[in-house]
Amino acid sequence: MGPKALSGSSAGKRVRRASPRRSTPTRPTSRRSAPSDGQPSIASSHLGRSRPDAARAGSATSPGRWPATRLRRRRRTTSPRATRSGRTWPLPEKTPATTVPAAPSDVNHAERRLTSQSNASSFIGRPVGAGDGLVDDIWFIHSPRFDEIAYPDECPFRTERAGACLATVRRLGLIDESRALVEPAPASREELRRLHEEGYLQTLERSESGQVDERSLWAGLGTPETPIFPGMVEYASLASGATLLAARAVADGRVRSAFNPSGGFHHAHAGRAAGFCYMNDVALACDELARRGKRVLFLDLDVHHCDGVQEFFYRRRDVMTLSLHQSGRTLFPFTGFEDDIGEGDGEGYSVNVPLPPGTDDVAYLRAFEAVAWPLIGVFDPDVLIVEWGMDTLAQDPLAQLQLTNQTLATIARRLMTLSKPTVHTGGGGYHVENTSRGWALLWAEWTGADTGEDLVAGLGGVLLGTGDWLGGLRDPPTIIEPSVRAAVDAEVDAVIAHVKRRVFPRHGLNPS
Repeated sequence: MGPKALSGSSAGKRVRRASPRRSTPTRPTSRRSAPSDGQPSIASSHLGRSRPDAARAGSATSPGRWPATRLRRRRRTTSPRATRSGRTWPLPEKTPATTVPAAPSDVNHAERRLTSQSNASSFIGRPVGAGDGLVDDIWFIHSPRFDEIAYPDECPFRTERAGACLATVRRLGLIDESRALVEPAPASREELRRLHEEGYLQTLERSESGQVDERSLWAGLGTPETPIFPGMVEYASLASGATLLAARAVADGRVRSAFNPSGGFHHAHAGRAAGFCYMNDVALACDELARRGKRVLFLDLDVHHCDGVQEFFYRRRDVMTLSLHQSGRTLFPFTGFEDDIGEGDGEGYSVNVPLPPGTDDVAYLRAFEAVAWPLIGVFDPDVLIVEWGMDTLAQDPLAQLQLTNQTLATIARRLMTLSKPTVHTGGGGYHVENTSRGWALLWAEWTGADTGEDLVAGLGGVLLGTGDWLGGLRDPPTIIEPSVRAAVDAEVDAVIAHVKRRVFPRHGLNPS
């Protein structure tokens, strides 16, 4: 039997809001031992950086602590429902979500829009696709269960990041909850079995119930990177259901883009867990869209290579995987090199841009513009799926890239010029506060909010509930020593040239 659905998840029922997560006490940083095969683990391959104080980072999610502040919207040159390409959509007026018609009993994803009520401890909403004829700009897909289920304390993965991001965009006044906040349902067993082995799914369930045996070890379970914990199966299947919901919604034209910050588990394989990932939600979404005849481009901006997603589509050309990541020579999962370009029909459709430690905003954007942007254009996908890992940021404890979130905001604006249906997911990011703030900045870009310098003084640490950075949503610039920059630039340029020679001719692009 598949994972049990959320209690009360059918449309029309009240759903209890998750109680605020208690701040996690400060824990001493420990260096984990390397696996028995001699390879460094994901937790031990970050040069011993300490994890940020989870208790302090968790304070950003405390409800009601700071007064609400609203960002000024950018002035639009077309109607309020215009896209950034200038195309207007003749849409009827919105109607308030005050009634809750029953959802069809045969719909697996009985998702609901969530809207804040006078009773702050409950949500009510209406089923998506209730026949109102409206097309939304963007959805924020979230469930209270994402905030309630937690990985073990010693694991650096923090599930509260998504809730912290939602709390921030609420304080900024950036979300119309009556239309944009949507709750998912878990992926069904049938959906999960499209890519994951039945035996593996059974092993996950047995292991969570305490029946840990040799099959659990073969499935990669019980390690520091893939611990066994209560709610493991529910969390993974709910994250998969959320990303599948996003994929179907953009494919059906119900929404132009959708964001699941609790998605992006790109390391999970068909029969093996890895790197905090148990079910590969983004691969399931790519496969779902490909089954509908869509050309899908999966753009992975996480610091770690998307080894699980690449494995599923390495011999296919209907899904292009394009990953910019810290080189596997220095970081888990130790894959994703320039010559890994796919096989058979998929040759040239797996693209990897491995970057050296110390890569900063300028070098990263140069790699994106030189490799990713031309390939996105020539592949011309019907749908984009983008993984926005915030572990590329300079202060992340598990990696060594030196980006600011302003680089990711620049890429977000670049992608919006394509006017493609887009699924956005979260990903890595092990500094909770920086991760939630980075996602909130992306949400501000997607919703057209003005985050210019004139707002910095008014936002700052007071709005975010922290004193760490008084510059609002945007990171301060990083400072790179000239000698380090020169070495990084030389390696990045060599990687760009190599990837272009190997991949560009297969798509009719000039590699020079």
